[in-house]
This record gives sequence, C-alpha cells and structure tokens, in this order.
Amino acid sequence: MSAYNQNMIEKYRGNFLKEVEGNVEEGDWVKMCMQCGVCSGSCPLGPYWDHPPQEIFMMIRANKREEVLESSSMWMCTSCYNCIARCPRGLPITHIMHGLATYAKRLGLAPKEQPTAKFAQLFWNNLTKTGRVNELKLGLSLYFMNGFGEGIKTSLKMKDIGLGMLKTKRMSPMEYFGGHKCKDTKGLQAMLKKAEELEEARIGKSGS
Repeated sequence: MSAYNQNMIEKYRGNFLKEVEGNVEEGDWVKMCMQCGVCSGSCPLGPYWDHPPQEIFMMIRANKREEVLESSSMWMCTSCYNCIARCPRGLPITHIMHGLATYAKRLGLAPKEQPTAKFAQLFWNNLTKTGRVNELKLGLSLYFMNGFGEGIKTSLKMKDIGLGMLKTKRMSPMEYFGGHKCKDTKGLQAMLKKAEELEEARIGKSGS
C-alpha cells in the first residue's frame, strides 16, 4: 500500500464520500445522484461495466472504498457524454468517472492490466517526449503492450492495412526514427516538470 493511499485512509476513515468530494474532479456532485439509472441505460458500454455509474455513486456513499477504486468500471468510460446529456439532474458523470480513474491511479489502486489505463500511459509517454504524437511508435507500442507474441500476431493481422498506408504515403517507416516535434521541446519538458512539481505539492498538502 502506498504511503499516500494510507494517508487518505486515515484522513477520511469511514467517509469515502467526503474523500471523493475533496480529491476527485467534480466529486462534490456524487451526492446529487437520485439513482434513476438513466446514465447506465444510456451508456453504449453499459453491459460491460463491473458497476454502472449510478451503482458507483451508491457504493461511494456506502463507503465501499476499495470496491470502487480497484474496479475497472471508471476506465470503461469513452467520453461519449450520453450520460451527461440525459441526466435529469445534470451531473457531470463523465468527469467524475475520469476523476475517479485518475485518483485510483494516483493511489496505486488502478487495475494493473486494464487496457484503457495501459493505453493512456503509452499515449502520455509518447506525446510528452516531443509535444507531438508519433503515430507509428504509438501504434507499435499498442501492438506489443501485451507481449512480443501478441504483438507479432496483431502486426500480421494488420499487415494489409499497413501496406496500404505505405502505398498511399500515409505512413513512413522513417517516422519511427524522427517524427513531428513542437518548436520548443525543452520548454515543453520544463513546463511539464513544473506542472508535475505543483501537482505533487498539492497532493502532498492534501494528504498531510
């Protein structure tokens, strides 16, 4: 268990709703849920969630901390915003789901092999190197994120699409060795480092 997670347990012991309100984006809206289920019925991935949104909100209010934060449910959100558009109380459900996922990751409780979480990290690592997404490198990292054998299988499955992109000049192998960059890569790195320092200071303050 991470020290930060332990601090949060001690600070908010027995009141997970208060913890969510204080640390999760738009978390103060959770108590407004009236359990109508419109969000779950509107979600295109509803049948695949461990716990649909209104159930997550109910679990938060019932102090089911580990069950919520260790769930893969929040990582299923695709940001289609159907839930927000149809919620009779206007809850920012999408933002809450992403906020819960981010908080779970910060605490070290996010599911280790959850595909969306793995993709998010790969995308971030790719983007922050140069300020531009290197699509070829990102694609290859996704193919091989579950192991070498799985990567080879996926590459062979996608070979026709890849060859078509090469022929139409929509993809170049040289992209792997260079790719697009922003004008001031050093400035970008400095900005990201400063943002990380500020976030760590904020987290440290809230966790104390």
